[in-house]
Amino acid sequence: MRIDIVTIFPATVTAMLQEGMVRRAIDAGLVDVQVQDLREYTDDRHRSVDDVPYGGGPGMVLKSEPLFRAIDAIEADSGRPDAVVLTSPQGKRFAHGDADRLSRLSHLTVLCGRYEGVDERVREGIVTEELSIGDYVLTGGELPALVIVDAVARLVPGVVGDAESVEHESFVRGLLDFPQYTRPAEVRKLKVPATLLSGHHQDIARWRKREAVRRTLDRRPDLLAQASLDDEERAILQELLTEREKEAGA
Repeated sequence: MRIDIVTIFPATVTAMLQEGMVRRAIDAGLVDVQVQDLREYTDDRHRSVDDVPYGGGPGMVLKSEPLFRAIDAIEADSGRPDAVVLTSPQGKRFAHGDADRLSRLSHLTVLCGRYEGVDERVREGIVTEELSIGDYVLTGGELPALVIVDAVARLVPGVVGDAESVEHESFVRGLLDFPQYTRPAEVRKLKVPATLLSGHHQDIARWRKREAVRRTLDRRPDLLAQASLDDEERAILQELLTEREKEAGA
């Protein structure tokens, strides 16, 4: 998979790609990440990528021409991207389903938004979708771009060594993960649940399902409406809801 990141701060993005899982994926040839310096696609001596907005108002707006040229250069080098994502607070909230969908593409380009936004003609002529990582405003789109790339790259086959760990992690089926413990069995009088030490695999599996459903109900009940629950998990959910109804009525 090829991913192009278009930014005015290439050093910042490149530095973040030098560590961890994405770096290993790049080294293994599973993901090819190219960082494009938007200023390389300007045509004035000041390498200007922004200008004042028509109609007045505060701040600056990313110009359209450098972004168009950047996409032209990417297409000339490796063909038209399957998707061109603009990081923007106006975009759809980025979720696991988006990461999974994008990970199945051969070529993804991410444009890092900045300032007061981008010239609307970029949205009309280049961008296929806008994504936001949350309801807040950052100084630029580099961090959101890196979040998207990290989430997408780890879903590319072969990037994460244990595929089962990806299949069972939070948000894949709409459930948060169950609590995890490791040795020692007791730390400062805090003990690992006895079920996990029992060696009974069926009991452990049942405990993990119950705790995953309980944690999701406690922390993110909104996820349960779309969660892919099996029969046992649905029964557990009903048990928990019945217990809470009784407690509320007591």
